[in-house]
Amino acid sequence: MQVSETSDDLDPARADALRAALNLDGPPFRAGDPLPPFFHQVYFWNPLPPARLGRDGHPARPPALADAGLTRRMWAGGRLDFAHSLECGRRAQRRTIPGPLSFKTGRSGPLAFQTLTHEIVQDGIIRVTERQDLVFRAEPGPDARPPEPIPARRDETQSAEQDFSSTLLFRYSALTFNGHRIHYDADYARQVEGYDGLVVHGPLLAQLLMLMADALAGPLRRFTFRAAAPLIAGEGATLCRAGRDLWVRAADGREIMTASLD
Repeated sequence: MQVSETSDDLDPARADALRAALNLDGPPFRAGDPLPPFFHQVYFWNPLPPARLGRDGHPARPPALADAGLTRRMWAGGRLDFAHSLECGRRAQRRTIPGPLSFKTGRSGPLAFQTLTHEIVQDGIIRVTERQDLVFRAEPGPDARPPEPIPARRDETQSAEQDFSSTLLFRYSALTFNGHRIHYDADYARQVEGYDGLVVHGPLLAQLLMLMADALAGPLRRFTFRAAAPLIAGEGATLCRAGRDLWVRAADGREIMTASLD
């Protein structure tokens, strides 16, 4: 598959906007300031015209996926290596290397998997390497039932309560140029994809866990996360940490995301 490259000047104003959306304090970012971990998600946009988007607002599926009826895309998890901090206000390049598609059949039907490797370079040095795990699924049938929830751990040593409003989801979608309708179109999320309401972005949850880890355990070097269940806007959630483990627990106790600093 074809390797793609894009560049971005890492505008400090966009980092300011993300920090405001996350309700974080701090002085305005200036050129040369280090970006917090995972803030690169608001850069390196891929602004495709409407004709190249699927009905869900994401880029249209490749023929191999479309022919298999795998129209639902999920960001299932990822792994990040932070060799050096990115500096905002300075040119950076992102090289994306798509891995091969693999197919299998799960409890919910056919599935496809792909890992995208993003290498973010500044001053000729790879500063961040991100491996993004994607899952593609078919449309849910009329009798489809959600999987049984997994109870989340309750042995955290640090925690923080977090609310997710539709405004936060809208702003995060805008800042990351994410057109997936499950995050801003409640009717689509319910009637087409079978969710109970607007779905909180997995990367947004991962972002909050990374900021927690960075504040409590020092600068991140490696971070791995895995989505376990969708969180719906309006649900309360708890961000948790115990040692090198982190997780998100919904108000009803179910596991939403797990993460590790290893």
